[in-house]
Amino acid sequence: MHDDTDMGTNQLLFEKLNKLRNSSTVIVGIGNTLKGDDGAGSLVCEQLRGKVCAEVIDAGTVPENYIQKIIKKAPQNLLVIDAIDFGATAGTINLFKPEQLDSFVLSTHTLSPRLFVDLVCKEIRVDVYFVGIQPAQIQLGRPLSEQVDVAIQWLADTLIRIFPFKK
Repeated sequence: MHDDTDMGTNQLLFEKLNKLRNSSTVIVGIGNTLKGDDGAGSLVCEQLRGKVCAEVIDAGTVPENYIQKIIKKAPQNLLVIDAIDFGATAGTINLFKPEQLDSFVLSTHTLSPRLFVDLVCKEIRVDVYFVGIQPAQIQLGRPLSEQVDVAIQWLADTLIRIFPFKK
C-alpha cells in the first residue's frame, strides 16, 4: 500500500480503516514490549484503552489465549495490530489481508498471528485486517525506535477518530 509515512499515504490508510466506522470491531494488539519495536501492537492498545468504542485486547505474545473471547463477541471486524517486517522504511504502516501474510516471517510470537486468525475464522464469520507497523529493530532489551513511536501515536489517534465513544 505504501512505502513511506508521508501525509498522502497516511490519508489513504485512514480512508481504508475509516470503512470500519460504525461496525462491531475488536482490536487486538500483538507484541512483546521487552523487544523494542516488537511491542508496537501492545503499545497501540495501551493508548486506546478507555478511549474507543471498539473492544480492545492487548494479547501480548499469546493471542491464542483470547480466541474464545473474540468468538463470543462475534464482531463484524477483527483488526490485528502487530510489528511486521514487510521490507519498508521503519515506522511505515500498512494494511494487510490475512492471505498476504504468508510471505512474512512472524516468529516472535508463540502462535503466528495468521494461525491465530485462522482459528477464529473457523468458528465465526469475521472480516480480518492486519495493521502492520514496520519495525526498525526487535532485539531484547532495546527501547522503542523513534520512527515506530511516531507510527504508534498516529495509529492510536486515527483509531480514536474512527471508533469514538458514543455518548
